[in-house]
Amino acid sequence: MLSHKKSLDILRKTNALLEGHFVLSSGLHSSKYIQCAKLLSFPTEAEKICKSFAQKIKKSFKKIDLILAPAMGGVIIGYEIGKILKKETIFCERVKGKFTLRRGFNIKKGSKVLIIEDVITTGKSSLECVKLIKRSKATLVGFASIIDRSSKKSLKIDKKIISHLKINVPTYKKNKLPKELKLIPITTPGSRFIK
Repeated sequence: MLSHKKSLDILRKTNALLEGHFVLSSGLHSSKYIQCAKLLSFPTEAEKICKSFAQKIKKSFKKIDLILAPAMGGVIIGYEIGKILKKETIFCERVKGKFTLRRGFNIKKGSKVLIIEDVITTGKSSLECVKLIKRSKATLVGFASIIDRSSKKSLKIDKKIISHLKINVPTYKKNKLPKELKLIPITTPGSRFIK
């Protein structure tokens, strides 16, 4: 498995770890943003992380029937992990602001489903995916993400998250921004803001 340091080196090498003033899809502000799409634009680098991540998932979850990934960030990660673990993988996408299954995808009743994301901060997207699993009368096996940047105060998920890398990056509510962050122009990189 890749070490924490080697994984961070890959994120920096691919410019997947950004610095500035970001409004995350959760609505929280941060001085750092993990843009896994940049990592994934270098398939040989991303493969190293995905293989290591798949080993952790295999050790943590004994039975998985299906991988569900939220679009956009989770699509490639889900596909890669599904390929390594030899599991069916589907994705959900936003329609009028809510995740839904399209393109003929469905979750079979009774199946054991793992939700995979690129980055988890609050878990809001993952929890939206849980609704699809429940509606299908399937079972949530757990949550997995390449990067877990959640904190106890921001995380809305009450189950353990299996991640390749845990990165502690402070997040702030709009009315609690530190002075230095207020001086940097805001970027909104998350998919939730796309109309």
